[in-house]
Amino acid sequence: MPPFSFSPRRRQVLAAGSALAASSLLPTAHAADAWPSRPVRFIVPFPPGGPVDTTARAFSQKLGDIWHQPTVIDNRAGAGGMVGAAAAAKEPADGYTLFVGSIHHSVNPALHAKLSYDIERDFVPVSFAAMFPVFLVAHPSVPASNVRELIALAKQPGSSLSYGSSGNGGGTHLAGELFNMHAGIRLQHIPYKGSAPAMNDLLGGQVQLMFADAPSALQHIKSGRIKVLGVASRQRSTMLPEVPTIAESGLPDYEAYSWAALFAPARTPAAVLEKINTDFNTALRDAGVRQRLLTAGAEADPGTPQQMRERLQSELRKWAQVVKTAGIRPD
Repeated sequence: MPPFSFSPRRRQVLAAGSALAASSLLPTAHAADAWPSRPVRFIVPFPPGGPVDTTARAFSQKLGDIWHQPTVIDNRAGAGGMVGAAAAAKEPADGYTLFVGSIHHSVNPALHAKLSYDIERDFVPVSFAAMFPVFLVAHPSVPASNVRELIALAKQPGSSLSYGSSGNGGGTHLAGELFNMHAGIRLQHIPYKGSAPAMNDLLGGQVQLMFADAPSALQHIKSGRIKVLGVASRQRSTMLPEVPTIAESGLPDYEAYSWAALFAPARTPAAVLEKINTDFNTALRDAGVRQRLLTAGAEADPGTPQQMRERLQSELRKWAQVVKTAGIRPD
């Protein structure tokens, strides 16, 4: 029997099919090699000058150097970060538009029954960018010098301690409600339209306490105008390493912090995402970027997409429980 062989026509068909199959892999195999070939835009869902915007400008400038392409900050503020998120969710999934999300985007799903975007469905995580430590601070008139003394004070009959926040449903409000839940106390929440007016009333003694992010609190802590009782993150902050965590001060399961993170539209090519993550972490480990973030009250927080996905899911679950337990409603 002669050796088995394909006809010339059959060989042509198979060769064409193999070439087509190989060519279908090219976009994935070479996407990262060609990217970026033009400017990259970062949608920031908050106004210029705030913590998330400052963080984005710090790392985007370094990424521009790495990519040899201009980077553009596109501020789309409004509705607690929802306006910018909705806009970013509609962008092409090609890596040329990225989204800088924040703790608001792990809280909004619990506060709003209908959102025009889904932070898990419409986006893919790249990496956390920065963590903003939250400090529990008090007016000097409050007769407590640490967390344990504050809890004891709040449990006294007739106690009417209040804390200010940057707004109803914001990260500093939720940090206070989480504290109430863990400590078994009831601090009265006084919402403001931003951290600055809340801090002004704390300095004036109109409210006694505040769960304040580092950009709002550090200068006043260092000047002695307010006193710091604890830091809400799991580890002590490098900004004030002498300040104990709330967890080590009697509430071992307590943890709260604000954050910024980098997302890409869903279905962005895997090879492009890998390159963005690698370069993004390189930027966050740059000494100049880290110092710029520290000056703005943020700590660089690089990682993998999977680590970010897991932390985001944890944040979504935690804040959904706090919103439900505290009965928080959006303004």
